Formats: sequence, C-alpha cells, structure tokens
Amino acid sequence: MRASLFCFVILVTAAMAQQTAPPASGTQAIYQAEAQSAQRKFDHIQQNASRKPPDTKPTTVSENEINAWLSSGRAQLPKGVKKLQLHGEGGHITGHAVVDFDEITAGKSLNPLLSLFRGTHDVEAEGRAEGNGGEGHVHISTVSLDGVEIPHMALEYFVEKYVTPKYPGVGLDSTFKLPYRIDVALIGSHQVTVMQR
Repeated sequence: MRASLFCFVILVTAAMAQQTAPPASGTQAIYQAEAQSAQRKFDHIQQNASRKPPDTKPTTVSENEINAWLSSGRAQLPKGVKKLQLHGEGGHITGHAVVDFDEITAGKSLNPLLSLFRGTHDVEAEGRAEGNGGEGHVHISTVSLDGVEIPHMALEYFVEKYVTPKYPGVGLDSTFKLPYRIDVALIGSHQVTVMQR
C-alpha cells in the first residue's frame, strides 16, 4: 500500500527510515524529539503487526508528532508533494502542501480546461477519514489552489487522469485495506489513534 490518499496514509504508515541531524535551536530540538517519538510509534505499529496476537492497546500519535515527522524528511511523499502538514479534528482532516503539478503530470499536455494544474501552488484539501474493520475510508470534499476552490468536475478529471493511474484505487472517495493489521484508525482532536488486531 503506497499512497491511498496521502493525507490519511501518512498518519498510519510510511517508510520507516531513520535520519537525524543535530539540533540548531531549541525549537528544532523539540521538532526532532516529536519526529523521533512519531517514528518510535510507527515502528511499534509495524513490529506489533508480526506478533501473534498483536498487542491491542491503542497507539496514539499527536498532530504535532505527525507534522514534525513529515517535516523531518522521513516521509516518502508522492512525487510533486512538498511541505505537507495535517490537521485533524473529530474525523475531519485538513492537509496543506506545496504541490508541483508539473512533476505530477510529468510534462504531459493538459486539457486546456485544466490549465490551473500547472506550476507550483499552495494546496489545501479537506475531507473525512477513518479506519474501521481493517479498512480505511477517505472522502475528499474540497481542494483549493492558492485559496481558490477547484470546481469538483475539474478535480475529478485531474485525479482520474493523473493520480489514479499512479495509485490505483485512489480517488476523491477511497476505500483500502489498512496495513500492519490495523483494525481501527480514528482521527480525534489533533491526534490519530490506531488499534491493531
């Protein structure tokens, strides 16, 4: 499972690489500590999946830990997606990123009606995400480029033409099997809680 909508998958899985740089300031040291804490929790989720039976005690990762981990360079984001930050509250998730659409489209010519998907833009996506019964569900309700909401029809076309071919099963509404024997993944108030089974 590589990228069943980056805004949810990164919350519960990603490449487990270890990279650390010496802190340059107190703030950077805090970010590094939070990134390392997130990494330990992701490692625990991965290792717990191989236990028979896995420990069913919930693992909770805070929004600060996730965002520090994303900023640390440990996450393998989809090509063209940079500076991703996530915010969650009661099943609702908002993702902010800088997106280079030319990297995503790989220089393929676009339908003239999709000319807004060129160059690099600040992107905000809002939607709902949850995991239950070993399945993840993501519904993206709105996406804005540089503060302007993208018409739903244009967004659907772009996703079908450029995202789904690279990540089969990924769309504005996605359902996918959760990795690492995750049974439940809930987005709470600035945190995600994962339960394995």
